[in-house]
Amino acid sequence: MEHGASHIAELVWVITGLMLIAAAILAFTKYIKLPFTVTLVIVGIGLAYLAKGGPGFLRPIVDYEISPEVILYVFLPALVFESAFNIEARQLRHNLLPILTLAIPGLLLSTFIIGVFIWIVTSIIFSTHIPLPAALLLGAILSATDPVAVIAIFKQLGAPKSLTILVEGESLFNDATSIVTAKIILAVALAGYLTTQTALGGVIEFFSVFFGGILVGWIAAIIVGLILGRVESDPFIEISLTTVLAYFSFLIAEEVFHVSGVMATVAAGVTMGGWGRAKISPSVAGYLEHFWEFMAYISNALIFLLVGLRVDLSSLVNSIGLMVIVLIAMLVSRMAVVFGLVPIVGKLPNSQPISKGYQAVMFWGGLRGAIALAIVLHLPRDFAYAETFVALVMGAVLFTLLVQGLTIEKLVGFLGLNQPSLSDRLAKAEGVLSAKRRAKHRIPELQAGGFFSARIANMMQERYDRSIQGILEQIETLRERELDNKEEYRLLFLRGLALEKSQYYEMFSRGHLTESAYRDLDHSTNVQIDSLRDSGNIPAYTLYPIHEKHYLNTLMQFMERTPGLSFLLEQIRSRQISRDYEKTWGRQQGSNHVLMEIDEIVKTESIQSEIVERVSGHYQQWSEAASKRIDVTTEQFPEFVTAMQEQLATRLAVHAEREAIDEKARSGSIPNGVAEVMRDELAEELHDLRGSEVKRLHVEPNELLRKVPFFQEMPIEEFTGVANKLHQRTFPSGQAIIKQGEKGRSLFLIARGVIRVSRKEKGVERDLATLMAGDFFGEMALLHHEPGTATCKAVTPCALYELRRDDFDELCTKYPMILKALEKADQERAEKLH
Repeated sequence: MEHGASHIAELVWVITGLMLIAAAILAFTKYIKLPFTVTLVIVGIGLAYLAKGGPGFLRPIVDYEISPEVILYVFLPALVFESAFNIEARQLRHNLLPILTLAIPGLLLSTFIIGVFIWIVTSIIFSTHIPLPAALLLGAILSATDPVAVIAIFKQLGAPKSLTILVEGESLFNDATSIVTAKIILAVALAGYLTTQTALGGVIEFFSVFFGGILVGWIAAIIVGLILGRVESDPFIEISLTTVLAYFSFLIAEEVFHVSGVMATVAAGVTMGGWGRAKISPSVAGYLEHFWEFMAYISNALIFLLVGLRVDLSSLVNSIGLMVIVLIAMLVSRMAVVFGLVPIVGKLPNSQPISKGYQAVMFWGGLRGAIALAIVLHLPRDFAYAETFVALVMGAVLFTLLVQGLTIEKLVGFLGLNQPSLSDRLAKAEGVLSAKRRAKHRIPELQAGGFFSARIANMMQERYDRSIQGILEQIETLRERELDNKEEYRLLFLRGLALEKSQYYEMFSRGHLTESAYRDLDHSTNVQIDSLRDSGNIPAYTLYPIHEKHYLNTLMQFMERTPGLSFLLEQIRSRQISRDYEKTWGRQQGSNHVLMEIDEIVKTESIQSEIVERVSGHYQQWSEAASKRIDVTTEQFPEFVTAMQEQLATRLAVHAEREAIDEKARSGSIPNGVAEVMRDELAEELHDLRGSEVKRLHVEPNELLRKVPFFQEMPIEEFTGVANKLHQRTFPSGQAIIKQGEKGRSLFLIARGVIRVSRKEKGVERDLATLMAGDFFGEMALLHHEPGTATCKAVTPCALYELRRDDFDELCTKYPMILKALEKADQERAEKLH
């Protein structure tokens, strides 16, 4: 018992000691400007040598041996989940093909180059010959990259977002690829032979383990996300659930289904960071992000400190010859992947070419870290090269951290990538200018509050006036010396997009936008900013992507043909109309905000009028287009739009109440305890006001039936029986409801919206008719039992009622006047169409 307690006390001492050292190193690196992970390893090596004849309290820390299971099952899920959760899911999906190209073929190419290189060289030069399977295993271990240093530099340089996503995505996916590949090759190496059947089995196992992990992680994230959606503003429960997800997805994938735990955690993190963010309470989101940042920090700190403590320099020196060969092979393989595959990746769909300078940074910044150590330390003891590989991998990790990690910034400077662009310099100057102006405007208010005298206030006013004038002169100098018309247009547009982006965040934080609408709007501005920075052009269809609409329509058509999914399909359609309205309203508010801000900018800065008109013209066009879309939705779904506007008005009033309570609490008029209760009540009210009034898209069928000509002679008391056979359907604009050549199964009655009827003849599309509320279509296919002769497509968001064939036949039998009226309408339409 005493021994167990002593062991636990020692473990607590080791962990707290390492955390204290890590915190001190983090504070130290802020002054010396060294990479955190690099400094951790250096300090770890130093502590290991200091403990040999130094303070006794270091001995338990230095003697602690890190288990590979600790890295694999404790640290790795936290690191992977944090990276996956914070990566932009939409950008990742957009760049998935190039990312997978680098992560799978790229890693396999790297594994092959390292393995074959080491196998050939050791068989020629060294007495210790490493067979090909073992050499390939070492190649797989050393092919997983850690992008921490590169990502930090790319963010400092303002590199294109797509490039940062490419590097982050490659690292996320090649971690899993490396582990899966190493396991398969290890089995071959231990068996001592390779047959065609074994190779084929390995390929099948690779893909099943890789994609099986994705499926397990995705399902786990969906389950946890649905649970999170029922939790309201409870940080303890919500943070606990995401922690459970990170580790549970890893464990169940590895231990139960024997698929990739890393891929399961990646899939869980990406799903929760994209779709799942809408399930996390807005008040908890900040706590959650800080928690996972801390988890990643602790994992990284403990891993790299323990690596430094574990390094045996004498063992590395004894392996120096073989180490040089391994390092050369590793650099050659990374060079082949970056300079060979990256230019090809730049030509793939949804990709952008990457400059040679950034390719060089990707090459030299391909550090090795926790994954390589976890795999090599997890090798079985009966594997002949286990100890040799531990020394070689440890040496390779040290080389990348200490040599590449410490020189990458010099490489950036040598390539001239560290010079801020004109747009960045102007953005910095304008940011400082905005801060100075805001501070100056606060001076009279602070003086009135009795914080300082009038003399000090005047002195500060003069100081800020001089400072503001100096910044304005600096901006004007930059404009005169370096700014041509094209650059000035680009910079003004970038300022507008930055203002638009901040406006969307403000609207979201106050509950005026749902998470999904905010992310769509934010993604749209991010894509435009990246494109404007890189090419100077604004891409089309960033808010309403054509390919996404095509995917959604395809999904809806599949669900329509699948029995039992009609209810879910109707929900998706209704939410799509609601989401489109929210995005459109947000775009209108954002555009109008930018137009007002540009008017203010023009008053204080000398920008050419034609440039202002060009940028304002874009925003004016977006605002008008949004207004038209809103008008269309208002016309088709007035109850829905009215409910949304009432919801907005109530939210604004509640925010005003909360601000008044905060002011009273600060002044002491209301006790803090009472104010807290009042804030909680208002927070609950604001929570209830989030979301959209999807239920208001519903239209009463009796109201519709009275508008349809062939139902008008029916007795009112019979309406209920007919109405019960109608199924409400909603369709977003642009979706085909009936396609030419397909066999129709239903009659549709238009409750709200506009339907366009068209026919394709000899390759030419011809509009035949426009149908509105009260009209019907689909009767020809039902009456004649033949494929449809025309396509019926929603021009605006539409609310329809569907009468299916069985119900139609029953009604026609019961009410012959309906059949006669339909046949008459069919004959009249046929005459018009022909």
